[in-house]
Amino acid sequence: MELLLGIFSAFGLSASAGLNAYIPLFTIAVIAHYTDWFKLSTPYDLLANPWIIILLGVLIIIEFLADKVPAVNHINDLLQTFIRPVAGAIVFAASAKVLTDVSPVLSLACGLLIAGSVHVAKAGLFRPAVTATTGGAGNIPASIAEDVISTVMSILAVIVPVIVACMFVSFTAFIIWWLWRRSNARV
Repeated sequence: MELLLGIFSAFGLSASAGLNAYIPLFTIAVIAHYTDWFKLSTPYDLLANPWIIILLGVLIIIEFLADKVPAVNHINDLLQTFIRPVAGAIVFAASAKVLTDVSPVLSLACGLLIAGSVHVAKAGLFRPAVTATTGGAGNIPASIAEDVISTVMSILAVIVPVIVACMFVSFTAFIIWWLWRRSNARV
């Protein structure tokens, strides 16, 4: 059961990194630094360093603000195309190693693919659709919703990984349903 919960936690955190790269990193860093819930193994224990925690907090603020400014949000998403998958790989490997003995290469690959897929769905499908249908007015509420989802999913991934797995499946099903409905409305 511990293996399954560890994998769910890793999947939830890496999916969260696809929405906001720094929130899941910050979450596991703070939890590892201030609690005994889990200890990060080397080299991931560097995340729990107070200076890294401060740096992640500053990066969260920068990304939060950049994602709310029209036109800058698209540049931010372009830059994050490289950062979010890497963050997903790091957070997947760090969290999977805490609870399981999954291979680091497999962990990094899974995290990269999950966070990259979520980012592509967000930046390549969801955000352009929001921009096109609302003339850009819906980008700020969509960005806030993404930040809230990323934060809640990150916290729940550590606390209750099974709930995160259900949320991830539900969110994916909702996106597929929304895209299917949208494509059928055009016909």
